[in-house]
Amino acid sequence: MSTGSLFEGGIPNEIASEIEDIRKRINRANFLYYVKDQPEISDAEYDRLMRRLQDLENEYPEAVTPDSPTQRVGAIPQTEFAPYQHAVPMLSLANAFDADELQAFDERCKRFLGMDRETPIEYVCELKFDGLACSLTYRGGILVAGATRGDGFQGENITENLRTIKAIPLNLHHSRRESPDAKAVPPVVEVRGEVILEHDEFRRINEEREINGEPTFANPRNAAAGSVRQLDSRITARRNLTMFCYGVGAYDGVDFDTHYEILCALGDWGFKVNPNIKVAGNIDEVVAYMNEWETKKESLPYDIDGMVVKVNSLDLQTRLGSVSRSPRWAIAYKYPAHQATTVIKEIRVQVGRTGALTPVAIMEPVEVSGVTVSRATLHNEDEVHRKDVRVSDTVVIQRAGEVIPEVVEVVKEKRVGDPEEFTMPDKCPVCGADVERAEGEAVARCVGIACPAQIRGRMIHFTSRNAMDIDGVGPALLDQFIDNGLIHDPADLYSLTIDQIIPLERMAKKSAENAINAIEVSKNANLSRLIYALGIRHVGERTAASLAQHFGSIEAVRNASEEELAEVQDIGPVVARSVAKFFDQEETTEVLRKLKEAGIDPTEEARRETEEFAGKTIVFTGAMEKLTREKAQELVFKLGANPSSSVSKNTDLVVAGDKAGSKLEKAISLGVKVISEDEFLEMVKQAGVEID
Repeated sequence: MSTGSLFEGGIPNEIASEIEDIRKRINRANFLYYVKDQPEISDAEYDRLMRRLQDLENEYPEAVTPDSPTQRVGAIPQTEFAPYQHAVPMLSLANAFDADELQAFDERCKRFLGMDRETPIEYVCELKFDGLACSLTYRGGILVAGATRGDGFQGENITENLRTIKAIPLNLHHSRRESPDAKAVPPVVEVRGEVILEHDEFRRINEEREINGEPTFANPRNAAAGSVRQLDSRITARRNLTMFCYGVGAYDGVDFDTHYEILCALGDWGFKVNPNIKVAGNIDEVVAYMNEWETKKESLPYDIDGMVVKVNSLDLQTRLGSVSRSPRWAIAYKYPAHQATTVIKEIRVQVGRTGALTPVAIMEPVEVSGVTVSRATLHNEDEVHRKDVRVSDTVVIQRAGEVIPEVVEVVKEKRVGDPEEFTMPDKCPVCGADVERAEGEAVARCVGIACPAQIRGRMIHFTSRNAMDIDGVGPALLDQFIDNGLIHDPADLYSLTIDQIIPLERMAKKSAENAINAIEVSKNANLSRLIYALGIRHVGERTAASLAQHFGSIEAVRNASEEELAEVQDIGPVVARSVAKFFDQEETTEVLRKLKEAGIDPTEEARRETEEFAGKTIVFTGAMEKLTREKAQELVFKLGANPSSSVSKNTDLVVAGDKAGSKLEKAISLGVKVISEDEFLEMVKQAGVEID
């Protein structure tokens, strides 16, 4: 093997060459898939390349560069975003709402330029995306900063979040090197665009949030903005955002004559530029293009709310300049909101899969944006009262983000008499269990563990890895159990038989046996897992462990008063109230009875405050050979320590396994004590605990 090196740190030439080759192949695959919508390799091949690159970078950490594809996965959470000053202000646009206002814009430009009214101005028409405007700064072709628009002069530095979006190149390239009109990548360039979320991904995220008991986003724009501004970029990375680029701010080392040239260059450098662009020879062509897209926009997989019209000549743009916070050379044409008027027949409360109660307006059918609508969300009780929506009211509705119909306002002058105000029921309309609205929250929830409306979400949680860990019983199989009436609450899993499962779709005797065996094994789960699996609102893994250690049995937790619960470490009055309310339900009592009959009634030893571990914050990193990370964290918690997932100056100890990465490096840089897995096990032994 050669001992030469392409990088500092002694990386062999052949390894360095392989790393560079894999990065180029992955970058090309990302460009073709996320920018051009022309995938070239299979998902399996892409995953194989990414795994190989990750393995090589783990082995040679000095080879990791900021523009490596592996650096898109997200960094550790930030505490806040730093301010970012735009070198060239990101101005907002004046609006036009009809053809006459577009004509007036054209006339203003000509007057300011001293042009004859009959002399045409060439314009560029672009779709106006409904997302979040951001800027990207590149130096030497490498992404070095990303920011929100903010007030136009100062935004927020969200570089780590924007790095996770695969449509954004981490380093710039030429896709038309051989073309004589291709522009070289400049030494410095600030690129501007809109981060958006497509409709399919918007629906997926909302479905996931429902399952996790989180409030859903009202429209794709809110979802995109919320995703981009996450303090934890790993959350941003899990949402498939994309970005269309439409211009530049500050740049150096390259010349352009027209705005259309800029758009072409952006595409050449690897950015995603929307293909629906028109260079219009005059304002009449602009108006015709606006009219064409008013109906065509419904077929797009993302939201637009208008068109942006820009003077194409950069020389004319410079001469026109700006007024206040808007350029004179551009205008945003806004399509009229697609609204309709109808009458509310009923306000019905529906229960989601997480128990959330949502008031829904049942209306006289009406057509909105080409779709017949008879139901519209009212979001929550506060929204109903704020808009003062009542049965028999005439209301204005629209499709929010062209996706979810919603009630905009009540036409008060058409109200007849004094219809009754809406009130949220105090009992679940599906199962009859209590409805709870936590202090400070807008959403009311059913707390019934056996509520049919939320059984799927509860079952997915109950069987998940960190709960009862029933391997092989996933969402698809649970759906069949539910759809065939085999289970109505979590305890019903333990009465299933092989004969009941075999007739289900894609099941055979061996598969049925594996499912029953996995369910049987889960009976050995400890108390903290069971408490967590029950899906009590506000009770995560750490809180479940605290309850288990403090009370020792599920019966003791069930019988504890709200005051006694609030005395437990890490549990305050809000959590205590939620736990007490949950165990006060008849449905909960029945499920616990059935679980106990099935042999599930674990107890737990009280938490031990050992000298070796008491009060210490411990982080595990890398692969453990003798213990899983979950088991190790559970163990140190029982011994009085506090397991953590991130290293900080407050960390007391880091246990490093095989291929430990950035956490180990940070621990060393902070001077935190680092020990091996064997040394950790010896500490456990000294604390008087034997591990099988």
